[in-house]
Amino acid sequence: MAKTLKKLKAVFLDRDGTVIDDRGHLKSPDQVIFYPFTFEALKLLQKDFLLFIVTNQSGIAKGLIGKEDVEKVNQHVLDVLGDNGIKITEVYYCPHNREDDCKCIKPKTYFLEKASEKYGIDLAESFVIGDHPHDVEFGMNAGATGIFVLTGHGSGHLDEVQDDWPVAANLLEAARMILK
Repeated sequence: MAKTLKKLKAVFLDRDGTVIDDRGHLKSPDQVIFYPFTFEALKLLQKDFLLFIVTNQSGIAKGLIGKEDVEKVNQHVLDVLGDNGIKITEVYYCPHNREDDCKCIKPKTYFLEKASEKYGIDLAESFVIGDHPHDVEFGMNAGATGIFVLTGHGSGHLDEVQDDWPVAANLLEAARMILK
């Protein structure tokens, strides 16, 4: 009898407003400010989950920032997290405007499906954490659990939160909810 491989679990994190402070369209690594709870939260999560960052970066399509800017900022985020003992498996970003109707902008599930296929992730056992309703919908659309955080733009979108959505004050509280 053949053994079935156990699928992995993952947490997909929005970048701006969830892992780092949302300061608009970041052009440079020196604009990155990590929340004080980020490192503790991600260290807790990585014990049981692969970690990914999935971010919409419409500033590229709008001409406000370049792909190189986004990639430099993302690399800086990975470097700082790595220096703190945190491994992000992969970073995905959508460079399009919402109006472009591309396949990769959240809440479309392109990046979740891509990660699931590449890494053998069980999306039903995985989570998405973010500060926009489309982050929660992104997870739900793929069969994962979405958790809405009040950091970043979160508190400004409270009127869009559905009654059955898990809501956390921040990434650390969301991590603790997941681990319960």
